[in-house]
Amino acid sequence: MALPKTKRKKPRAAPRIQRGAKLKEPDWEGWEEWTGQALHRHRRYVHSWYYEHFKPVDLYANVPKWMTDNEYSKDDIKAVKAAPNNALSVTAGIVARMDTNGAPRLNKKEADHWLSLPGTSGELTCGVDRFLRNSIAKCIEIGKTVIAEKKEEQEVETKTLAKPVLTIQDRILMQAHVACEAIDLWLDGFINDPDDFKIDSLDINVHFIKEKVSQAHARKIKDIYKAEIDEVVEWHNMPTPAKLKKMDEQEADMWAQLKEGYDHRSKKQMALLLKALEKIMTSCDMVIESAKATRRPRKAKVYSAEKLVQKLKFKKQDDKFGLVSINPADIIYANELWVFNTKTRKIGKYVAKDPDPQKMQRPGSGLQVKGTTIIGFLEEESIQKTMRKPAEQLKEFKNAGKVALRKYMDDIKTTDTKLNGRINAETVLLKVV
Repeated sequence: MALPKTKRKKPRAAPRIQRGAKLKEPDWEGWEEWTGQALHRHRRYVHSWYYEHFKPVDLYANVPKWMTDNEYSKDDIKAVKAAPNNALSVTAGIVARMDTNGAPRLNKKEADHWLSLPGTSGELTCGVDRFLRNSIAKCIEIGKTVIAEKKEEQEVETKTLAKPVLTIQDRILMQAHVACEAIDLWLDGFINDPDDFKIDSLDINVHFIKEKVSQAHARKIKDIYKAEIDEVVEWHNMPTPAKLKKMDEQEADMWAQLKEGYDHRSKKQMALLLKALEKIMTSCDMVIESAKATRRPRKAKVYSAEKLVQKLKFKKQDDKFGLVSINPADIIYANELWVFNTKTRKIGKYVAKDPDPQKMQRPGSGLQVKGTTIIGFLEEESIQKTMRKPAEQLKEFKNAGKVALRKYMDDIKTTDTKLNGRINAETVLLKVV
């Protein structure tokens, strides 16, 4: 009898999706010179490239990065990260990545090409920003719900498994009490027989070294004995009977109780007790002052140029005047920065207060950025002027070298005003020197 035929298994195809860590991403360099057809085809190609070479989980990660660049709050970004992956579309991740990498949001040539395609209707409008913000808004709501539910679960778990947790201050206080055990035994010698008490029988400084008492411990030890030494000091400042008669009944009664509490001690014994307590305080102060003298100065944190300018709002490009902003990171340590406001038609020049001609990037030299503001500029020389014929004057600016730029502002015959350092969404970063 013939054996039944079995279907031959097809070999498994290579996985469609690869990790994109070592892949070179398509770029958008020179897109300003492309035709509308080339722009449209490249956009579709790039979209497909990301879809083919990256897993969805990698693409979703582009959205929080885009949110950071577009000034979303930390809570909103946290909510998007907390949301399940299906709360965002793969397209949102791809569009966010393309926008971050400099893909043009709106271009007339591409819009005209779209209208020329068969089967299309309506003008092609820029929906990148609106699409992403709408997708993100929905994802934020889902993420906030997830966070709230997790928080509620954690609170229930914490209440169920609550255990006392010692803080750092609790641990320091416990260690301080351990260090005080020998001191308390030493003071017990005074209580038991004040006349035989040897104040030098304990070297507190040596004891503190042995117990590795730090300045934090020393502060706690001072607090432990503060009430006792204050009371002994008050006893030494006991008012005279004449002054006590002038006091009200409550205040006079408090002094009477203090006197009664130490009636069994002589003045000599009380002076010895005060000296012993002061010795403790002096040793504690020595530890504190020694720590201050040997403390290393805090090293100033150094941030990269990219980190300093990440919140800077500026106009990446302007199609009307054909302008494209420079990399904002180039502003850091620059001696001059030229800017142009596309709305007010004002061109401005920031001049560094402390120039860095040798490009040594010394701390505090050149121009700096704080948030959305330029800092470190010379207010008297940092001015702006309105352009009457911006198209012609900007063309001259592009062709001007370092020497020509020195007289460029003088050739603009409008009144100059001082710059205030603020950079906004209408400002194009023209050039740094």
